[in-house]
Amino acid sequence: MPESKRRKRTTPATTQTSTAHANKPNPVWFKPVMFGLMIIGLLWIITFYISEGALPVAAWGSGNIVAGFGIAIIGFLMTTRWRS
Repeated sequence: MPESKRRKRTTPATTQTSTAHANKPNPVWFKPVMFGLMIIGLLWIITFYISEGALPVAAWGSGNIVAGFGIAIIGFLMTTRWRS
């Protein structure tokens, strides 16, 4: 019966270099932008409801809700990339 080939063993040095890039912390601007987008999106929607559709962009109508949620969702998606 033929023998199967042996697998190459990975050394800790090779696995360390591939994970070293993934463990780098985020830039200083990342957290303020992330939280800022979430707050701006929330304020956009609140402004739309309080002004009864006149603000932030009257011509968009209910599209303002989509814009507000879109801005907030971008902020929430940034949380998946957040490393301390």
